[in-house]
Amino acid sequence: MKYPNQTDGVYSIHAAGSKKKTFVLWREVVMAYAAPAIMAGIGGLVITDRGLQIGALTTIGGASALMALMIGLLLGSRVGHIRWVIGAPHFVVVGVFALAGSSFGLYAAWLTSVLIEIMIPSNHLAWVDRVWIDFPLSGFIASTIVTWRWRLAVTTNFSSKRRREK
Repeated sequence: MKYPNQTDGVYSIHAAGSKKKTFVLWREVVMAYAAPAIMAGIGGLVITDRGLQIGALTTIGGASALMALMIGLLLGSRVGHIRWVIGAPHFVVVGVFALAGSSFGLYAAWLTSVLIEIMIPSNHLAWVDRVWIDFPLSGFIASTIVTWRWRLAVTTNFSSKRRREK
């Protein structure tokens, strides 16, 4: 018996009016940048924090977009075809990828602060302190949302394929 691959068709673009949910990586990356940047920018305006306003467009939005791109590419590769990623409960998969995203964000914050300290040893830049919060939080949120939407697309496409085969 041939088992259908649950990720087939997830990354394809369907005709307008199609009821299938698809996962389109460039849309996810754009939204991963725009949504946190807008929300953090509004927060910076409300509390009149210039650092938060600038961070919204740079470290917050940029880290979210980068993490969404990395997770989307990872899920589109062989990792998305691994049995436990497809077969495990939705919350387990999202939780594992959210933990991985925040861990990578923490590692990126450490690496950024170390490299900046090596390159500019005597100058303390204010935005470097922000990366310790911005990178892990952006990694967590972007990984959670991208993985959640990817799993919905995989589940929806797999369910519709099963109905067609019967």
